Amino acid sequence: MIDVTIGSVTLGNTATEMRTPHIPPPQDGGPLSGLRVVELGQLIAGPFAGKTLGDFGAEVIKVEPPGSGDPLRQWRVVQDGTSVWWQVQSRNKASVVLDLRTEAGRADVRRLIDEADVLIENFKPGTLERWGLGYDELATTNPGLIMLRISGYGQDGPYRDLPGFAVVAEAMGGLRHLMGEPGRPPVRAGVSLGDTLAALHGVIGVLLALQARAKSVNAEASKGRGQVVDVALYEAVFNCMESLLPEYSAAGVVRQPAGTALPGIAPSNAYRCADGQVVIGGNGDSIYKRLMAAIGRSDLGEAPDLAHNAGRAARVDEIDAAITAWTVQRPVAEVVATLQAVSVPVGRIYTVQDIAADPHYQARGMIQQIVTASGQTLDVPGIVPKLSATPGAIRTLAPALGERHPAAAHRAPFAD
Repeated sequence: MIDVTIGSVTLGNTATEMRTPHIPPPQDGGPLSGLRVVELGQLIAGPFAGKTLGDFGAEVIKVEPPGSGDPLRQWRVVQDGTSVWWQVQSRNKASVVLDLRTEAGRADVRRLIDEADVLIENFKPGTLERWGLGYDELATTNPGLIMLRISGYGQDGPYRDLPGFAVVAEAMGGLRHLMGEPGRPPVRAGVSLGDTLAALHGVIGVLLALQARAKSVNAEASKGRGQVVDVALYEAVFNCMESLLPEYSAAGVVRQPAGTALPGIAPSNAYRCADGQVVIGGNGDSIYKRLMAAIGRSDLGEAPDLAHNAGRAARVDEIDAAITAWTVQRPVAEVVATLQAVSVPVGRIYTVQDIAADPHYQARGMIQQIVTASGQTLDVPGIVPKLSATPGAIRTLAPALGERHPAAAHRAPFAD
């Protein structure tokens, strides 16, 4: 039995991976400094929520199973034995190795949770209850606990027990049907949007619950009353589907995939150039007139029936053809420069190579450079959102399995 201290909590654990005995608080604080989060989630949704809270100063203690830990450690591009994705998803966290399938592991995690403000989990509904770690039981010893529960379908309802990943949530939420070309199979984005949207909704829910907890502080509840934040992946996707449902309710409209266009809003599309493609958003009334003047089609810009979006949507094919006739004769750089000069929203379609070289990304601090524990210099995404007085920061590097506090955090984690 090894005694390991996390803050003020001492755990008895046999995991030999556990090393540094204490997690010092972030040196430069942050708006969530003093908030303790226990993360039981794996892969994307739960850990992304934990990462976001950690970026803004929360102390995030990630609980991992013995052996290989979170499977994300080995996903996609691996260098020096660890996924480079891990360096982003688990920054500003500590790692604790506990086997929750054992009584000893559950006892240890219960002690951690009793001292926590927030618990994040993305297990299949009912799993924690079977382990004696359901919210009602946890709240008996920690009534101020806020529990973020992320699952495919939510904690109740007829589908609660079905397995659900982001790919299914994006389909059920209505997003996948709209992605792709008309008449062809739907495509997916190259990232797990359902997971990330659920995580962000979860963070919003946690912050709302913290505000409610602060208002409930009284003599009987010194920390206030906690609650459960129940986030379903499909609901997070559905919440971003704009007018999809009311259009169907009001007029029986079933929106269909439209390729690169935005149905009913014109002009807004991707357009071929002599050496690539651009996207143009010319759907504002005054913007549309400037766009048409810039491409030499003032006849379309001044047409009375095209002054507003409804008329333009009815003639969208004609307008798109006119824009394409102009863009296809010009390189991307000329198209972008010409339209930017007259304040028409336009942009190249970026690859990650474009992102890494873009001066605006650099100026906004969206590309941070870290040095990993193995000495590798690595570019990683910066912090979002940006707070003027209490900004987020990368305070510690992603931990090795069972690492209390990354060794590299004892020196500056940023490259010179």
